[in-house]
Parts: sequence; C-alpha cells; structure tokens
Amino acid sequence: MTGRTEWPGDSPDSSRAEKELSPQDPAERARAICLRLLTGTPRTRKQLADALRKREIPDDVAEEVLSRFEDVGLIDDAAFAGAWVESRHHGRGLARRALARELRTKGIEPTLIQEAVEQLDSDQEEATARELVARKLRATRGLDRDRRLRRLAGMLARKGYPEGMALRVVRQALEAEGEDTDGLDESF
Repeated sequence: MTGRTEWPGDSPDSSRAEKELSPQDPAERARAICLRLLTGTPRTRKQLADALRKREIPDDVAEEVLSRFEDVGLIDDAAFAGAWVESRHHGRGLARRALARELRTKGIEPTLIQEAVEQLDSDQEEATARELVARKLRATRGLDRDRRLRRLAGMLARKGYPEGMALRVVRQALEAEGEDTDGLDESF
C-alpha cells in the first residue's frame, strides 16, 4: 500500500466509483459525473446530458442538475462556443463553416453558433487562408500547376474555406511564386 488516499473518481473505472458514491441518489451521482467531466475540459450542456443518459441518470434528474450547473456558470454554451472558435481557428486554421459544423455536432444552439463564428471577419479568415497556403506551398514545389492548385485549394476546402476565396488565395500565392495562372478559372 502506498499510503495514498483514494478518492471517488481516482479509479480507472470511474463509473464504478460514481455508483459507489451514492447508488440511491441519482442527483448526487449526476452532480459527481458532471463535475468530473468538467474538471478536464469545458463541455457543452448536450455533451453532459449525453454522458448522464449513458450512465442511466433519469432525464428529470439530469435536467435539474444541468439547469443548476448552468445557473451557477459551470455550463456556459456561449462561452464554450466562443473559446472553441478562437482556439480552432488559430490552432488549426479552420474557417467559419467548419467551425459551425463542429459546434453543431457538440450540440450548440444555432444562434450561439452564429454569434461565435461572427467573431471572425472575412479579412481575418482570408489572412489565415493565406498563412495556410504559404506553409503548404513549399511542399507542392515541383508539381505541375494544376496539381498544386488542387492540393492547396483542397486543403482550404477541407478546413471550411469558401471555394471562391480558396481559389483566389491559391492563385495569388502561385502568381507570387512566378507561376503562370492564365486559364486557371476556366479549368476549375
């Protein structure tokens, strides 16, 4: 024995620890589950509701606990969405469309999604697209022009950038490198 005190939630089988906490009181279990999940990283209300449903917490109890957590500020989907947009745009270079898709999968309401992605303006989004293309441009040297265009525009498309912006940014980057871009609009 190491002399270390084990606390509920320390166990690798946290659901067992949660059940041992108070199997008779689902509200207490729900609070413990939510607190444990919120300790590691912020979560949306939907993510917590799904976790409680998975652990067979009654819906009415889950709703009560989640509402209380929202009231005291432990759950804030608007703040989550804003932080998500900031982090994923600067960290991964994702555009508004991709960020909105990710937030939808996390259960954020459409109005909150719109408010969060409006933090990014078109100029900021285009500047990020230019940075992404500049980083990837070197790796495409030696390929023919059309293949470079497809790779670079495809990379931007996967990150959620609109087609028109992606093609414009890639074309400008290729022109800056001395590539002939005549006829690119017709071929794509």
